[in-house]
Amino acid sequence: MPIISIEGPSAPTIRRIAEIITGEGGRAYLVGGWVRDRIINPEQDPEDADIEVFGIAPEKLREVLTKNFKCNLYGKSFQIIGLSEHNIDVAIPRRELKTGSGHTDFDVQGDPEMSLSEAAARRDFTVNSIYARIPDGLIEDPFDGMVDLRSKILRHTTNRFTEDPLRVLRAMQFSARLGFRVHEDTVALSRTLTQKDISRERLFDEWKKLILKGNDFQLGLGFLKDCEWLRFYPELQELDHCDQDPEWHPEGNVWTHTLHCLNAFAKIRTGDEWENLVIGFAVLCHDMGKPKTTIVENKRIRSPGHARKGVEIARSFLHRLTNHKNLIAEVLPLVKDHMTPLEFHQNKAGDSAIRRLAGRVKRIDRLVKVATADKGGRPPLPWKFPLPEGEWLLARAEELAVKDSTPKAILMGKHLLEIGHHPGPQLGEILKAAYEAQLDGGFNDVEGGLEWIRAQDS
Repeated sequence: MPIISIEGPSAPTIRRIAEIITGEGGRAYLVGGWVRDRIINPEQDPEDADIEVFGIAPEKLREVLTKNFKCNLYGKSFQIIGLSEHNIDVAIPRRELKTGSGHTDFDVQGDPEMSLSEAAARRDFTVNSIYARIPDGLIEDPFDGMVDLRSKILRHTTNRFTEDPLRVLRAMQFSARLGFRVHEDTVALSRTLTQKDISRERLFDEWKKLILKGNDFQLGLGFLKDCEWLRFYPELQELDHCDQDPEWHPEGNVWTHTLHCLNAFAKIRTGDEWENLVIGFAVLCHDMGKPKTTIVENKRIRSPGHARKGVEIARSFLHRLTNHKNLIAEVLPLVKDHMTPLEFHQNKAGDSAIRRLAGRVKRIDRLVKVATADKGGRPPLPWKFPLPEGEWLLARAEELAVKDSTPKAILMGKHLLEIGHHPGPQLGEILKAAYEAQLDGGFNDVEGGLEWIRAQDS
């Protein structure tokens, strides 16, 4: 059998765990993403490690690990031991016996004497069912995951795949992340499943991984279409039935365009997770208004007002995925204004318009990235980052100090009180009017603002 090297920042801790377990008569194996990613790229240092332990009772495993590490217990019936100072989870093999229709309706039973093949059978995909013995790295591969890795295929391990329908979305995001095609048998099996009993939190977790880690969205979201799970996302399904003008969109319909846009977004992602989430979901949702607004006029296909129309459609889509109000609130303005950088550049928009745009979208640099991904979603037409209109808008926003923030109000209540105004509702109205004047360039410092106030009072 082949061997992989157990190296990287977490390797000393992994070996120490194995040493402790071996001393108690057990056997320790790395399994899952750590093994998969090291085989794909031996130079890669995976962030997280999952260790499965055979031959030790759960109580004994908890005892020996808590003596040597700071540990947290979690998972159904506390079957998983997390090393709180390391990205390492340790567990014994376990059986999950289905007791109902919900995703939590399982009776979890740990079995340290389970065979490795039986333990591997409960895992989702063959490429995640490859075991590496610690410390020597000897591979055990009961479901030929190595073959599928070489062929870049994502295949379910056994029909137990159906016990957790969330695995369909795991296939979606793994396919996009790894660039693997989902095997036709797994596609067919996925068609028989439904997401109706899956919580929003679990759904969102897989979509979040897609946005943050996906590279080939045509593979990942293409699988979702192939297995007919777009029926749970009608806002996306409608994109696949909406044509575009071939002169401006030679790539095809809105669905195809959106997938290309997401691939373009993946090329300009940064290390900031929150920014990537906001921008990525905005790119996913940016053209959701087109199916409701597309018309054929003089033999040309147009979608007037699609950006504004798409806001409520995107809101509905995101609300079914997550209750994260801040995320939704920051994505929707980008959907509404995703055409604005080009419009402002063409019309040479003034300072006031740019300040107001910053107030609407919170960060103009975000909006430029959404617009860039939009332009990048039209192959074979060329694109680059930043766009000419994006460079122009970023430069103007930098001059106005609103590139990555909303315009800050110069005048505050205390300033009005200092010049004799009295507390009350009227004070808020005056400040609101002053802020509008500030956006219009009426003043740019406190003294100028107070002069503007005095002029209104006179």
